[in-house]
Amino acid sequence: MVEPILQISNLVKNFGALRATDGVTLDLRPGEIHALIGPNGAGKSTLIHQICGTLRQDSGSIRFAGQDVGGLSVAERARLGLGRTFQVSSIAPEFSALRNVMLAAQAKEGSSFRFFKPVMRDQGLIDKAMAMLERVGLTERARIPAAELSHGERRQLEIAMALALQSKAFLLDEPMAGMGPEGSKALTGFLDTLRQEAPILLVEHDMDAVFALADRISVLVYGRVIATGTVDEIRRDPTVRSAYLGDHD
Repeated sequence: MVEPILQISNLVKNFGALRATDGVTLDLRPGEIHALIGPNGAGKSTLIHQICGTLRQDSGSIRFAGQDVGGLSVAERARLGLGRTFQVSSIAPEFSALRNVMLAAQAKEGSSFRFFKPVMRDQGLIDKAMAMLERVGLTERARIPAAELSHGERRQLEIAMALALQSKAFLLDEPMAGMGPEGSKALTGFLDTLRQEAPILLVEHDMDAVFALADRISVLVYGRVIATGTVDEIRRDPTVRSAYLGDHD
């Protein structure tokens, strides 16, 4: 069996009397898209925030690329190759799309942002950032301030930034949110090819996208994983249908 790139074991997170993450165990394997689904308030984003380091788990372990990362900062995990996008955008809105991607590339190289102005004349870095923007379809928007991009374009920009970090795995939190049918279709096609570069843990409410993309699906309800399986297994699972899927056929 192929060694998972990401292993989460018995993860627990409490907020006072509320157990938001209740003994979650799951993994992400090379080349796959593992979708995490569940109703609003199930704890999906809380789980993602623990994996990337913006929240510290109360107990349990998170291993990435063979290393225990539970005590590492967000930046340290990103440098190891854990790339992520969030429902709330993490881009710098005052900077152009190009500058945002260049910042990510610069961070990967370990450069200081204090010297960013001269770096803006670094043609090699510009070319690298433009290549990432081209991959996500934002070449013509490269010089536009991120604040002026549409919601969908900002999600594409976040993926370009994760690409610039040369991520070994992607954590994508609702990448389809705010996109129309055409945008969702285009992003679904892109993510289908992205898995060949690095596996994806995908949190998504768009069940058409989930069923089209996922190799495996884990269903989170009240902070617990109630089922993990293939698309067909999850579709047929009566517990999942009762708790979440309902008419999502």
